[in-house]
Amino acid sequence: MKSLDNERVNKLIDMAIEEDYGGRDPSSELMIPAGAKGKSYIITREEIVVSGMYVAREVLKRYDAKLKLKILKRDGQRANVADRLGVIEGPIRPMLSAERVVLNFLQRMCGIATMTYKYVHAVRGTQAKIYDTRKTIPGWRELEKYAVRCGKGHNHRFSLREAVMFKDNHIVQLGKNFEPRLRTLVGKARTIEGVKFVCVEVDHVDDQLNHVLKVPGIDVVLLDNMGQWQYKHAVAMRNKMCGDKPLLEASGGITLNNVRGIALCGVDRISVGAITHSAMSVDIGLDREF
Repeated sequence: MKSLDNERVNKLIDMAIEEDYGGRDPSSELMIPAGAKGKSYIITREEIVVSGMYVAREVLKRYDAKLKLKILKRDGQRANVADRLGVIEGPIRPMLSAERVVLNFLQRMCGIATMTYKYVHAVRGTQAKIYDTRKTIPGWRELEKYAVRCGKGHNHRFSLREAVMFKDNHIVQLGKNFEPRLRTLVGKARTIEGVKFVCVEVDHVDDQLNHVLKVPGIDVVLLDNMGQWQYKHAVAMRNKMCGDKPLLEASGGITLNNVRGIALCGVDRISVGAITHSAMSVDIGLDREF
């Protein structure tokens, strides 16, 4: 699994600590004797897929280098109710000061990983893979896409510059009889340095997909907001005209209730905005040892 980009993550950690801590925790200063040491456990109160333990360790380091986190459940592993994800040992004052920031990261990231796993599990036995989108919280994209990977999902483009995607609002620019102009643009797209793939979105099968499939150089065709009979029709058309390429990706209106039915239509990829923008934070706590 691709690791986190430390530079991006560190900026977010620093911002979160400044926002929550601000350099002082008078509550802990009044209650906890200076130099007191102890142990706390990070415990999940529901079934989850773990994500963010590395981030938790980095947060703790910033409060006090003497705080040590022993990871008991690694990112990508599943955890049951009451499982210990990790144990923190060291000075109690900074341990308690760091609690909320540590849990904010873990609860959000584990929530995304858990939601992603539910979608991945729902399409098991089909050829379809679950992909995320760019529907992420500003500044959190690195962490959210990492959490998707922890849940066994796949990442779409990280940013606009990583791929060329001609979406419906782009296709409108080409007007009717767009195939020759699209052919030229796809050819140019494939020469742009850093572009990982070329994708074209279609809203209709019979009056768009049949033209798009004639254009060489397209890696993915995005089938937007279609019904299952349209997905099946699109797969049949692609298979007849081109074999197994370009890949077909279902997108729009995907839920846990319909994702398996869509996967059974034969599409290769299913992009789901809900695994990031609608994932609920999970219930994780920090319990001190007495």
